[in-house]
Amino acid sequence: MLLMRDGTSAVAASDLMKVHLVDVRSTLAGQGDLAGLQARKLVRILHEAAHSGLHDENLKYWRDKKRVREMLQEPPGRLLNELFPAIPLLSRTKLRASPRGALTRPIQSFLHYYESSGTTGDPVAAPKAVDDLIVNTVNIGEMWARVLKEGDSALILINGPFAPAGYQFEKVLEYLGLLSVRLWVDQVTGDYSRVLRIVRELGINTYVGAPSRLTELLQYALSRGEAPPAFGKLLLIAEQTGPSFVRHIETLTGATARVATFGSSETGTVAVTCEHGSLHTQPQSYLLEVHDEAGTRPVEEGRADSGELVVTTLDLPSRPLVRYRTGDLVEIANGLCPCGVRTPVLRTLGRQQDALKLARDGVRQEECEAVVWASQDARAPVVLNYMLVVKGDSVVCLVTADRDTTPAWEAELGERLDPLFAEHHVTVRTVSALPPLASMGAYVGWKLSRLVDLDDPALSGSLPPPLQEAVQQSLSQIARITAVPAMTT
Repeated sequence: MLLMRDGTSAVAASDLMKVHLVDVRSTLAGQGDLAGLQARKLVRILHEAAHSGLHDENLKYWRDKKRVREMLQEPPGRLLNELFPAIPLLSRTKLRASPRGALTRPIQSFLHYYESSGTTGDPVAAPKAVDDLIVNTVNIGEMWARVLKEGDSALILINGPFAPAGYQFEKVLEYLGLLSVRLWVDQVTGDYSRVLRIVRELGINTYVGAPSRLTELLQYALSRGEAPPAFGKLLLIAEQTGPSFVRHIETLTGATARVATFGSSETGTVAVTCEHGSLHTQPQSYLLEVHDEAGTRPVEEGRADSGELVVTTLDLPSRPLVRYRTGDLVEIANGLCPCGVRTPVLRTLGRQQDALKLARDGVRQEECEAVVWASQDARAPVVLNYMLVVKGDSVVCLVTADRDTTPAWEAELGERLDPLFAEHHVTVRTVSALPPLASMGAYVGWKLSRLVDLDDPALSGSLPPPLQEAVQQSLSQIARITAVPAMTT
C-alpha cells in the first residue's frame, strides 16, 4: 500500500510497515522487481510533489490524476530512463529559499517538527510524519540488525535538538528490541561525568553519535584519570569520517567503528552500514544519481562513479524532494560487497564547500587526517583531536593529545602537514581543550568545525543564533591561543 494525500490511519500505518518490510528484504537480497517498484513509487511521488509549492511549476502536469493512471501503465524503463531524467534538478538554494515549500500536508498533520541545522542557509523544515518514521526505521533497522545483536545496548549522544537523528535512532533501537539511552551534554560546561557514570553502570557497549563528540568524551575521561567507556561497537553518524579518522577512533577505543548512516534531515537516510562497514544505498526508497560537469547519471550496483549526490525521495509523500542536489560528494564502489546485500555501496567524500582553497590547491579533510593520524612510534603522543586555524600565510594546528607533548614533537608534526598548505607555513600548538567548534562538525561542517579560515568574511554569517554564539566563543578562544585577533561575526 502506498500512502497518498488522504492522510494516514493506524491500519494504513500497519499495512505500510508490512508491505515496506517485504520490499526492503527483497531489495537487499537482490530479488523482486526493483525497477517496477521504483517506477510505481515515482509516479505517485511526482503526483504528490506537484501539489507542493517547491515543485509546482516543474511538475504541474503531474497533478492530473488521469495522467497518473496513464503513467502507471508505462513500462518502468521509459519512466526511469526517459521521463524522469527530463525533470530539472532542484538546487539547495531553491529549497532553502522556501524552507517549508516541499510540504504537501498541513504542518499540524505531522507527528514531530524538526529542522535542518541551517549551517549553509536558512533551516529547512524536516517534520516527521508516521509514514516517514516507519519507512526510515525499517530501512535502518534491517541493516543495523546485521551489526547489533541480542544483548547489545546503546548510548545515543547527539547534541542536536532541532534535527531528527537522535529520535530516529531511538526508534530504530526500539525496532530491534535493544536498550538505548539518549543523553545530552551541555555545550558550555562540557561535563561528561553523568554520561560516563550511566554508561559504566548500565554496561552499555555501543556508541551512536558523531565521532568528534566521542573524542571529546574520551578526552574528558582521560583528563580526569577515569577509565574510558568500554564500547565494543561504534556507529558513527552526522560528520564526514574518512578511513584515517575511523582507524584513529578504533585505536583510541579498541572498538570496531563503522560509518553507520548517510543522509540528511531533508532527505532521510539514503545509505546504511552493513557488518563489513560498507554504506549500502536504499533503492527501495530513493532514486540516486551523481552529477558532475559531464552530466547526471543513475547510481547502479557494481558501476564505479563519483560526483555530487542527487536524491529523489520515493517514500516521503508528505515532503517529497525530486532530483535534489545535496552538495555532498560521493564515490560509488564497483563490484559487490561481501556481506551479500545487493544494493550499491557509496563512500562519502565530504561537502562541496568543505575544501579550503589555499593558492591553487584545495585541502580536504581526509588529506589532513591522513597526516595527523599516520602511524607513529607507539611511545609518541597520540593526537586526540585537532583544529586548523588559517590567517594570512600562517596555519596554526591546535591539537589535544593523550599525554604531554614536546616542542620537537610539535615541530615534526608541523613539517608533515606543511606540504598540504602550498605557500602557507604550519605551526602546531598543543592545548588542553579545543574550542567548542571542534565538536560541532555535525552542525557546521568540517570547514568551520575543524578548519577555521579567519580570512573568510562569511565565516559564520548564515548560522542561527545559538551556533553563532558558539562560533564567536570559539574565535575568541582561538585569538587567545594563537595571538590572532578574533573576527566579529
